[in-house]
Amino acid sequence: MRVLVTGMGGEVGTRVANLLARDPRVDDILGIDIDPPRRRIDRAEFARIDPRDRRKLVRAVRDFEPNAVVHLGVYEPNARFGPELAATLTRAMTIGALGAAADSPSLERIVVRSGVEVYGRARGAATRPDESVEPRPTTPFGRSLLDVERVAQEVARSADAPLTAVRCAPIVGPHFSSPLGRLLRLPVVPIGALSDLPFSLVHHDDAAHAFTRSLDRAHDGALNVVGPGAVTPAQAARIGTRVVVPIVGPQWLAARALAELLGAPLPPHVRELLVRGRTADGARATEILGLDRCTPTRDIVQDLYDWMPVVYLRAAEADAP
Repeated sequence: MRVLVTGMGGEVGTRVANLLARDPRVDDILGIDIDPPRRRIDRAEFARIDPRDRRKLVRAVRDFEPNAVVHLGVYEPNARFGPELAATLTRAMTIGALGAAADSPSLERIVVRSGVEVYGRARGAATRPDESVEPRPTTPFGRSLLDVERVAQEVARSADAPLTAVRCAPIVGPHFSSPLGRLLRLPVVPIGALSDLPFSLVHHDDAAHAFTRSLDRAHDGALNVVGPGAVTPAQAARIGTRVVVPIVGPQWLAARALAELLGAPLPPHVRELLVRGRTADGARATEILGLDRCTPTRDIVQDLYDWMPVVYLRAAEADAP
C-alpha cells in the first residue's frame, strides 16, 4: 500500500507517518506539507510543497499514485497560521491533493481530518451530536471543515472509494499547536459570564491512532473522535490554578485583543467553545475503531498544565558541574 499523508509537518501528521511506518502492509509513504516535520520520520519520503503551488502539488501526488490518502492538511486558525492563511492553505491542499489523488487508478480509501465544529452551536442545536446530526457550522473553521468533507466526498464518489471523515473534538496536547491550549495556559482565562457549558477534547496521540485505524477499517462515513468526559471552561482554568474572568457581550472584543497581545489569539470557534461548550457522541468511533483507551478530557487539561516550560540557564549555571 502506498499512502499519501498531507499535513505531515504538523504534530499529528508526523505521528501518523511513524505509525504507518511500523505497518508491514505499508510499502511507501509520501508526506506533503508547507513546513517540514519537527520530529524524526522513521520511514517516509517528505516533499516540502506550498499547497498554493498547484502545479507542483498535483505533479507530486500523481507521480506517487497513492492507494490511500490520509488528508491532514487542514489548518486550524491561529494554530500554525493566521485565520485567512489557514483557510487558504486548507482549501488549496484539499482541492489540489485530493483532486490529484482521484486520478490514481489504484486509489482504494480516503481518510480526512474534520472536527465536531461542523455541527455548530446555534440556538437549539444538539449539545451532544452524533454522526446522524446534520452539520450546520456556525464559525469560519467549522465551515472550512465542512468544505473539506464535501470536496473529499466528490473525490471518493469519482474514485468509488470509501471515505472516513474523522470529526475530532478540539485536539490538544502539551506539544501540539492549539489556540485553545495556548489560551488555557494564560495566567487569566476568559469564560462566558452567563454560562459555563462543558467541552470535550482529544489528545494528539489518540487523534493520530484514530486516523491510522480509520485507514485500516475503511469505514465509509463520518466518525466523532472524542475523549471521555468533559470539563467546563471554569473547571479547566482551575485545574491549572488560573484566574477566571467572566466576560459578556462587547467585553469579548477587549478579551480578544488582550489574549492576542499575550500570544494566544482567540478565533471565533474557540470563543464559541468558551461560551456555548462543545461536546459530541463518540460511541460509534469507539466501537468501529476500537478507541476504548483514549485519554480523558480532564487528564488532557492536566497534562497541558503539567508541561514544564523551558528554563534558560545563565552561562555560569550552565558551566557548573
